[in-house]
Amino acid sequence: MSQRLQVVFEDEELEAIREMARRQHTTVAEWVRRSLREARRAESTGDPEAKLAAIRTAVKYDFPSADIDVMLGEIERGYGFEGDE
Repeated sequence: MSQRLQVVFEDEELEAIREMARRQHTTVAEWVRRSLREARRAESTGDPEAKLAAIRTAVKYDFPSADIDVMLGEIERGYGFEGDE
């Protein structure tokens, strides 16, 4: 089911939106729908406290790690790449 959404813009802002829609060869309505979809995708839906708790837990550990160049070389050798060696 579709529903109508009314949004009020200042004249200058609406004209800018109309121009952007024209440049993309689309209607203002479609431009607004696309923009809102992009904004929804960009918005984080996760719980920030849960993410922070996971980071706080992870930093308590001290795992060994190699130099980045050594690790990249090992990865490349694992994939069968011929390195500079």
